[in-house]
Amino acid sequence: MNQLEIKQVEYTQEIKAIQSIRKTVFQIEQKVSLELEFDGQDETAKHLLAYLNNQPVGTLRIRKLDQQTAKIERLAVLKPVRGQGIGTKLTKVALEIMKQQNHQQVIIHAQEYIQELYQKLGFEPIGNTFEEAGITHIKMIKKLEEISDSQ
Repeated sequence: MNQLEIKQVEYTQEIKAIQSIRKTVFQIEQKVSLELEFDGQDETAKHLLAYLNNQPVGTLRIRKLDQQTAKIERLAVLKPVRGQGIGTKLTKVALEIMKQQNHQQVIIHAQEYIQELYQKLGFEPIGNTFEEAGITHIKMIKKLEEISDSQ
């Protein structure tokens, strides 16, 4: 049976795993440039890694925008393990971390094709779609007081 574990990790200690996943998903699959993907924000962000059977298979980062607002970015799950809920679980752990840090809202720039995943987690689209790194995105927001302990 597959065992999934989500951990908050130090970027400097897990840089190889984080960069490998993001390079595979964003650069190789989606053709995002290296400069856009690695934008100098990683060192100050919080990072999560998803391990399936002790192998890193997914990641995301959390950036604090201000006292009330944080942003989930760079959610990536390796193609062979997609469809198993790993992205959802990473996002739920990120939301719990932000709630514990007293953030009141979370923003995400969701790729349009994955918007439904975030809507199921209580995010609401704001405004129109836009292009980011040549990919259609939609800004979404979630108020953290909506998170229940049952999630």
